[in-house]
Amino acid sequence: MPLEQHIYEFSLYNSEVRDLIQAGERHNQLDDGWADQRYIQVRAQDEAKAKTEIERRYPERKGYVYSSVIKFDD
Repeated sequence: MPLEQHIYEFSLYNSEVRDLIQAGERHNQLDDGWADQRYIQVRAQDEAKAKTEIERRYPERKGYVYSSVIKFDD
């Protein structure tokens, strides 16, 4: 029997991009839009696994910050 998966939506931005924009500069790899909140959906069995996936894709060491997570009703 397959394990049930849920959709989690994370609100995140990139602090490096945000800091550079405020200083009048640009990030050399990411677009300016990463200074603002973006909403990324992840499908996972639970919130802990969803956070692990977000952290894998958008690591804190590269400036990514997530500020909220919402679980969508199935």
